[in-house]
Amino acid sequence: MANHLELIQELQQLDKVPSLERLRAAQKRRTQQLKRWAVYEKEMQNKKRKADKKGRNANNLHQAESKRHVSFAASVALLEASARNDPDEVRYLLKNNVSPDLCNEDGLTALHQCCIDNYEDMVKILLDRGASVNAQDNELWTPLHAAATCGHAGLVRILISHGADLLAVNSDGNMPYDLCEDDPTLDIIETAMANRGITQEMINETRASTERRMLGDIQELLRQGEEVNQQDSQGATLLHITAASGYVQAAELLLEGGARMDLRDSDGWQPLHAAACWGQMHVAELLVSHGASLNAKTFLDETPIDLCEDEEFRAILLDLKHKHDIIMKSQLKHKTSLCRRTSSAGSRGKVVRRASLSDRHNLCRKEYETEAIVWRGGREEQDEKEKESDQENNQVVNVKPVIAVELPETPKLPTILKDGSSKPNGLISTMTSTPPQVPSNGNTASLDSSTQGEACPRERAQTLSELKKQRSAAKLLNHPLFNGHLGNGSTDSFTDAKNNSEDPRMPLVSSNGSAVYYTPASGDPPLLKLKQPIEEEQPKAQTCCCVS
Repeated sequence: MANHLELIQELQQLDKVPSLERLRAAQKRRTQQLKRWAVYEKEMQNKKRKADKKGRNANNLHQAESKRHVSFAASVALLEASARNDPDEVRYLLKNNVSPDLCNEDGLTALHQCCIDNYEDMVKILLDRGASVNAQDNELWTPLHAAATCGHAGLVRILISHGADLLAVNSDGNMPYDLCEDDPTLDIIETAMANRGITQEMINETRASTERRMLGDIQELLRQGEEVNQQDSQGATLLHITAASGYVQAAELLLEGGARMDLRDSDGWQPLHAAACWGQMHVAELLVSHGASLNAKTFLDETPIDLCEDEEFRAILLDLKHKHDIIMKSQLKHKTSLCRRTSSAGSRGKVVRRASLSDRHNLCRKEYETEAIVWRGGREEQDEKEKESDQENNQVVNVKPVIAVELPETPKLPTILKDGSSKPNGLISTMTSTPPQVPSNGNTASLDSSTQGEACPRERAQTLSELKKQRSAAKLLNHPLFNGHLGNGSTDSFTDAKNNSEDPRMPLVSSNGSAVYYTPASGDPPLLKLKQPIEEEQPKAQTCCCVS
């Protein structure tokens, strides 16, 4: 018969052969096993016959086989007997000095197990043998917590009669009456609490006692300057414990003392994972408000939301995550980063302000509005200055005498005025306050005071635009082309002009309010003086921009 190593080597070889050969090899091995079994049976029968001949030897062999058995620890035996509801086995173990408070790795005692399974007789036996009625497991549950949760009214009466603590608080901060959903059982608990004189103040003090003790310990650590981020053998910190227990004040004190929220235990859990797993809503909100990440993952890629089993609490965490994402996006959108730009051109210390497109658009818009208001103010000042200039010009025109510009003595064409008198075409009276200009032909213009009386009746200039038009007309008279036609010294031209001036079909032009005849040889006619209609001023609306 092949040994174990040979069989392993054969299996490796059989993996490479076809199925038919493997089947034949299996049949061969089976045949060998049967032969081996037959040999073994034959040997055993021979031994049995020999044992029959020697009865004493056979009895010794039977005793050796009966000594083989399995033994268990006393705690396991007691819990197993309690779970089977075997009073005799329990009494036997207790008589053999087995402690009734033995527990398993979870801290569960035989009394806890009997309260869960509603074994009243077994509970009485354990209590009579000295079992602790207020024994606590790893999560600080007492037998009364178990009986109240399961709604076993008879067991609740038995436990209360043996002095069970009605204000016992488990790791979740719950008392037995908090966990009881059965109304008859709850009535029994509340009646017992009233008989013992338990008030709401006592309940509140008892609930806060554990956190109060922890607060004192943390304050002592901070006073001594101890490190609050120390981790135990499993990597848990004080913040992990406060988060799992729901101690808000202790968590706030730790955070103020510099506790870190990103430390992980041996499973990769952060304090926020612990708060989410055990449903500590207020601690979770506190941690998130201090910057704890809801996207942090454990070593098994689980986020705090994944570890949350309560649907209501899960919805709250999702809402917190949504609000946090909105806040981060808003801060990222409106955040302006300040960075220092250094270069060899001496730009060290200059600050570059980066703004978004909307910020730059709003800034440009404000600059444009400011500039428009400034320009508008300047425009208003310019309008006021123009009005003042018009008034001054009107006053100057009314005060200063009219200067008559007389052309040199050349053949002049007669001009018919409004009053019917004739005047040479080369002498045109203008209302201006400027000194006479020298014509381009080199002849100087003389001022004759006697001609002022003969000048046509002048009209007062009303606006600055009219005064400018009159000045343009005066300049046109001094134009070389105009003088060339009028003052070229030719007698023929004078005669022709005189003859033409007597023609009643000559066009009539008004330059300064009087009608004049001109000839085609006299060049361009003087400009017409047109009066601009007076427009009513409309109230100006206060605007930021002024369109020119």
